[in-house]
Amino acid sequence: MFIAALVALAIVALQSTLFTVKEYERAVLFQFGEFVSEELEPGLHFKLPMINTVRKFDLRIQTMDSEAEGFLTENNQELVIDSFVKWRIRDIKQYIVAVAGRSDVAESRLAQQVNSSLRNEVGKRSISEVVAGDRAVIMNVVQKAIDEESSKFGVEVIDVRLKRVDYADKIRESVFLDMESERNVLVQQKESTGQKIAEEIRAKADATRVVTIADAERDSNIMRGEGDATATRIYAEAYGRDAEFYELYRSLEAYKQTFASEGDIMVIEPDSEFFKYFKQNSQ
Repeated sequence: MFIAALVALAIVALQSTLFTVKEYERAVLFQFGEFVSEELEPGLHFKLPMINTVRKFDLRIQTMDSEAEGFLTENNQELVIDSFVKWRIRDIKQYIVAVAGRSDVAESRLAQQVNSSLRNEVGKRSISEVVAGDRAVIMNVVQKAIDEESSKFGVEVIDVRLKRVDYADKIRESVFLDMESERNVLVQQKESTGQKIAEEIRAKADATRVVTIADAERDSNIMRGEGDATATRIYAEAYGRDAEFYELYRSLEAYKQTFASEGDIMVIEPDSEFFKYFKQNSQ
């Protein structure tokens, strides 16, 4: 029992004397509340019970979300901006001295700096510049500004991001109306341009049609004239060879054209020259 008691006492003594620091942590040793050591690296370390106290600090990157707030642009129009900050401890001793080693105090001071820097940058710009144009510029400027200030209490700012940039309720409707008006103007411009192009195409098509028809009529007149000349020449040659046959042929053509339909009727005297060849055949 005595040995067991000694073992138990030894275990308790070791537990109160030994402590471990994880890979992502750093520890600081205090003696009666005063800082007495540099940062302790990861591993197993010793302390004096009742004399030394240990505080461990997480060196991993922390995220601080800011609540959405209203910010005024250069035209005194309100935007609602929601942001977050990525930060971590850079100097533990300074962190302890400046903010008592408390992350809530550090984040409170970071939030004040972010708010002040954002208010300053948004106040220099218009709504369109903040919403669409200069967001990356604003984030970079704010990050540099608060990183310089946060280094005074041992904190390093890794990144600043604007999660949401939105219009305030009182100006959202007017902004949407302006956007709708701009889109309507754009639509009218597009329609006007389209009508102009259509009229140009239609005019070119009409001009092409007129020229094509004129060329076709010219070519047909030329061909018709050439055909008439050829026919006249052939008729003249036929008439020169056999005038009687030529007259007979012309008479037959006239008969066919005159009596092309069954209902055609001609009132003419029997002795007319029109039936000259019928008379000769009857004799």
